Amino acid sequence: MFSGRKYINIVMLLRVIGWLLLIEAGFMAIPLVTSLIYREPTYISFAIGMGITLVAGCIMMGLKPRSREMGKREAILLTAMVWVVFSLFGMIPFLLSSIHITVTDAFFETISGFTTTGLSVIKSIDALPRGFVIWRCVMQWIGGMGIILFTLAVLPMLNYQGGMQLFNAEVSGITHSKLRPRVSSTAKGLWTVYFCLTAAIIILLSFSEMNIFEAVCYGLSTMSTGGFATSDMGMGAWDSTYIKIVVAIFMFLGGVNFALMFQAGTGNFKPLRHNTAFKWYVCIVFIATAIMAISLSLEGHAENWDDVTIDPLFQAISVMSSTGLTEPDFAKWGSPALCLIVAMMFIGACAGSTCGGAKIDRFMVCLKNIKNEFFRIMHPNAVLTVRVNGMGTSPDIIQKAIMFIIIYVLVIGAAGTVFVCLGIPMVDAYFSALEAISNTGISVSLEGIPTNYSAFPPLGKWVLSLVMLIGRLELYTVLLLFTGTFWTK
Repeated sequence: MFSGRKYINIVMLLRVIGWLLLIEAGFMAIPLVTSLIYREPTYISFAIGMGITLVAGCIMMGLKPRSREMGKREAILLTAMVWVVFSLFGMIPFLLSSIHITVTDAFFETISGFTTTGLSVIKSIDALPRGFVIWRCVMQWIGGMGIILFTLAVLPMLNYQGGMQLFNAEVSGITHSKLRPRVSSTAKGLWTVYFCLTAAIIILLSFSEMNIFEAVCYGLSTMSTGGFATSDMGMGAWDSTYIKIVVAIFMFLGGVNFALMFQAGTGNFKPLRHNTAFKWYVCIVFIATAIMAISLSLEGHAENWDDVTIDPLFQAISVMSSTGLTEPDFAKWGSPALCLIVAMMFIGACAGSTCGGAKIDRFMVCLKNIKNEFFRIMHPNAVLTVRVNGMGTSPDIIQKAIMFIIIYVLVIGAAGTVFVCLGIPMVDAYFSALEAISNTGISVSLEGIPTNYSAFPPLGKWVLSLVMLIGRLELYTVLLLFTGTFWTK
């Protein structure tokens, strides 16, 4: 549609980012009010940060572009830029506070929040003012469904200005389908489901041992599958089966394609029942739960019924959905459990959800294609197709899925190698790269040792930040910016 225009419409991009900054400033009101309620002096940091963000947003909104058109290049560039811009302005309160944090650490913390990764450089959450505790969870909630998707929901004008390109650039998956004819209506539908589920988990958690502040924080970080906690003990602060069950249910829902949940919410359960990726998701969770239960039993950690039912189920869902909340002693569950955790971090849950990872949908396509290739060895003339949801899959989608997995592994290898060169032990280096690209910050090493990235080299933190963004935007949106073709054609 816009192929005749050779330049990138930077002014229009900045104008849209101005609107986005106003939205971010509005969200900053949540930690500001929280700080005022708890009489914390940090309200000043949020007030100044909110003011700076508002002013910057108003200035950018005042720009007058020659054209309001936005094509594919603008969509890709805006999608990548907005996560960085949100992180730059989101870190301002950290820099203005008394918690003594560097620019590198502040940016790392905010982009970890917005990408719902959950890695942290904060040494003690217990010592963190409540305004910052809830800001970390709010950042995850904003990033969970996607900044651009939120913008498409509240700014219908983008429906005519590259809305579909923006939608495709941010929403995860190997294919994209709209629920409504207009992109803005689709975005509103997805965000409605997201908001309702968030409200539901907050209400349910408020009936537990959690106070309302903790219920809100865990509701935001659970539904976004981000995993930021309100204390250093994480979920270990409550020995409550009820809390684990509630959190596990909503972590699981966070890993389901939101388009399917929207359709189910309107009474159409057929797409959910017949969705192959959803069936695989359910099967993998229960198989992993069974293997973990057997493994921890053999290791002698099964002291009661919850230890072989609720705990392994909670851990399997947490890792599969990339939430990253962990059982205190999961590292002692045995090698089979640890291998499963690494594999599930890599795979992730369903496309179109808030989770990270490479997504079940792609692995499903690749594995079915491998099965067909083995069959062709014995039957060279056979005509086979990869069937998903009862329909054949085009060779183009199969090729894209295979290439995605290959590039995914290459990014992990490249980042892990950089960390090794920076002096990080090899296991920790590649595990950190996997955590970052899968957006699964489990906050502990495979040995069960609590992990804090404050001791990571500064260059390593910037590389991790880039990898987190690459993982959140599913590789191509970010990696395309490093190709000459993107800028010249």
